[in-house]
Amino acid sequence: MGKLRDSVDARALRFAAGFPLMLAAAFVVCAFLIRSDLPEPLAIRWTGAGAADFAPFGAVIGGGAAMIVLIGWAVLVQAVPLSRPAIMRRIMMGAGLFVSLFITTVLAAVLVGQLGLADASQAQVDVAVLAMGSGAALGLGFVMGFVFKADERWSTDDDQAMQEALARELDPDLARDSVSLWVHARSSVFVMLGIATLLPAALLTIAVPWLAALLAGLALLAAASLFARLRVDRSGLRVFAAGFVRVMDVPASAIEAATPKEVRAADYGGWGYRSRGTSAVLLVSSGPAVVVDRLDGRTLTVSAGNATTADNLARVISRVAARARRTGEATEL
Repeated sequence: MGKLRDSVDARALRFAAGFPLMLAAAFVVCAFLIRSDLPEPLAIRWTGAGAADFAPFGAVIGGGAAMIVLIGWAVLVQAVPLSRPAIMRRIMMGAGLFVSLFITTVLAAVLVGQLGLADASQAQVDVAVLAMGSGAALGLGFVMGFVFKADERWSTDDDQAMQEALARELDPDLARDSVSLWVHARSSVFVMLGIATLLPAALLTIAVPWLAALLAGLALLAAASLFARLRVDRSGLRVFAAGFVRVMDVPASAIEAATPKEVRAADYGGWGYRSRGTSAVLLVSSGPAVVVDRLDGRTLTVSAGNATTADNLARVISRVAARARRTGEATEL
């Protein structure tokens, strides 16, 4: 019993169980209030020629109430388990409220469309009730999805965040030794790239669709190559082309020095990633960059945005490299 209690949201469970029941009870009460104005039997299915199938009042009301309860439970209970993501639980709670109210709206439209009739064969579904009720159900479903506060429980992500927070408290310099930086080409380069590729692709869409798609794909690939993400911490330097493809990974203990430098992409073979012999380069534009010298004689050159970020990046890389070498020496001793 304790394990079950820890695996479900008690508040959500109470709502999921109680709301469809209360809604069904309200529907039954309202149906009996207008019972004297309804024909017997009631129409329950329509075709182009009019009402086609009929059922007794008790069967319609009982079946409708059962539908409200069972379908409402089936959807709302999906928001109860704590093991599911919070966003999914919110969606299912809103969907469950909408479905329950929508079914009630349909049943109400069926009954209101038969008020005052002696013969149900002339009945029609009341469109006004159906339209207004459906809109209200949809709106309330959205509201419930946003206001429902899913219970958050401690997870592995929280453990990691706690460890990182404790590490920062115990070592105030840890934040100074960590840098994450995005670099990209100038905006004018992307504008020219779009003019050179996307504009012709748009013109070719009707005549040669496959060629237009190819040009658009090449444009996206070229634009992605003009982005890079740099990550420096006490473990070393990592560089990701397009933000997610790792092209450089240098341990801090393997770094000898880092120096800011003004570079021209043309001197290194152009923009993008290059690896030749003992040198590797990732440039997204000409301008400030950082040159990293490794202890094994290899060099790495990466774009660093502007002069300020290049200076800061070079200082952080040099600092973590020096710290790694000191730590290694102390360990050996």
